[in-house]
Amino acid sequence: MRIHFVSHISGDTKEYMNLIRGIFKHVRDSREFNIIFVSNEEIQQINRDYRGIDRITDVISFALLDNDLSNYNAERELGDIFICVDRAKEQAEEYGHSLEREIGFLSVHGYLHLCGYDHMNPEDEKVMFAKQDEILNKAGLKRG
Repeated sequence: MRIHFVSHISGDTKEYMNLIRGIFKHVRDSREFNIIFVSNEEIQQINRDYRGIDRITDVISFALLDNDLSNYNAERELGDIFICVDRAKEQAEEYGHSLEREIGFLSVHGYLHLCGYDHMNPEDEKVMFAKQDEILNKAGLKRG
């Protein structure tokens, strides 16, 4: 797996990049994707412009192919994941876990969306969240 990182925020993101690389070394996938670290303002603008929701969010994924799971197997590049680091910091504090756990969660959550998983209904949510927990647990980022 190959992950390309871009930072649109001030400050060092090297620690987040190393964390995310460590998580995804446990995932068998030869495809690649991009992670872009953004500010509250930028993610709000993206959320407003592309989803019609004018508020800050934590993560947004844009898959290159937005079809069913079978189409993803042949593609080399999955798409982009935008992670709002400020929102991740707030959520880590709200949920009472580390920033590393939150950044890890958001990167895996975004990746699974790129792969075609979703949580729009209880059945799909169960499948996606089980896969999410499996990846995070293998990386040593368990809840609590």
